[in-house]
Amino acid sequence: MSLYYNKELKAIKKRARYRQRELVDDSLVDFASNDYLGLSHNKTLHEKTCKEISRLSQNSSKASLLVNGYHKIHRDFEETLKEFNGFEDAVILGSGFNANIALIDALVRKGDELFMDELYHASGILASQIDNKKVKFFKHNDIEDLENMLLGSQAKRKIVAVEGIYSMDGDLVKESVFELCDKYDAILIVDEAHSSGVVGENLMGVYDLYNIKIRPNHIKMGTLGKAYGSFGAYILGSEHIVEYLINRAKPIIYATSLSLYDTLLAHNALRYIRDNKESLKEKIESYKEIVEQELGIKTQSLIVPINIGDNAKVMKIKEELKESGYAVGAIRQPTVKSAIIRLIARLGTSESELRELCMLLNTKREI
Repeated sequence: MSLYYNKELKAIKKRARYRQRELVDDSLVDFASNDYLGLSHNKTLHEKTCKEISRLSQNSSKASLLVNGYHKIHRDFEETLKEFNGFEDAVILGSGFNANIALIDALVRKGDELFMDELYHASGILASQIDNKKVKFFKHNDIEDLENMLLGSQAKRKIVAVEGIYSMDGDLVKESVFELCDKYDAILIVDEAHSSGVVGENLMGVYDLYNIKIRPNHIKMGTLGKAYGSFGAYILGSEHIVEYLINRAKPIIYATSLSLYDTLLAHNALRYIRDNKESLKEKIESYKEIVEQELGIKTQSLIVPINIGDNAKVMKIKEELKESGYAVGAIRQPTVKSAIIRLIARLGTSESELRELCMLLNTKREI
């Protein structure tokens, strides 16, 4: 057998960057996944969804949204997303990765310029490389750097891409980015994958948190596979923007529409969040307090990055914590500049489990 990429694999292993699939171990307490509210374990939501799906004449969506694959379940969920988030229109699709590809590939045309936070998700960076798009990366959360770039741009259209909560550092986008994009008439894409369901008066994300008045240049993207405990993604924007995406975005046009089960499960999760927002917010704050008390880290989200700085050491800590019964993320270069243990203070765990893990991590960090 020819080992076509053996040399490359050896180099990856040498740098302690080797990745492999790991089966979920249900015996471990999960502090690794992005299931922020613990809804992927909510059997009531699952059973309700299965009961509703079983009444339908079909089990799957069967085709793309534009070729007999747009079901009433899809439309109803889009209507609820619009209502809860205050946007004119919505479209759902297969994943957050695909949503970023759809947005950036379709919106950034010849003569346009894309301004992207340097810590934006890999899916957005990949999309920015399609068709040699003109893209500039501004320093992370540096509004002055972004404004200098916008000031000097002669682009036909200016498009800015930021995240509501950044997936590795767990920090919030600065509120002033909204005002800045309005000032320079720039289209603003906010990836709310890690903020929707976690922050805001109604737990709808940073638009909700900052009480932003929605404008025609605003676009919100979010995933259903994190706080909503399902799978898929959505894009919210003006009727004009969504109409354009339906006509130009390849992941919408050429992909089978989101599964009926995932769509309905996410819809039921959204209603659950609405109905239980006060108790969820109270619990989120309680978990953030535990992290601050035990680790001395004041987080704006449920993402807790603990800098280790060594790829091999971060994997060793991860394995030691597994032996103690806990699953955490070990994030290495090149995904991050410096290797981290990524703890998710997810609500599907208990406060005592979170506190014990933090105490264990303190010991590892000191060593």
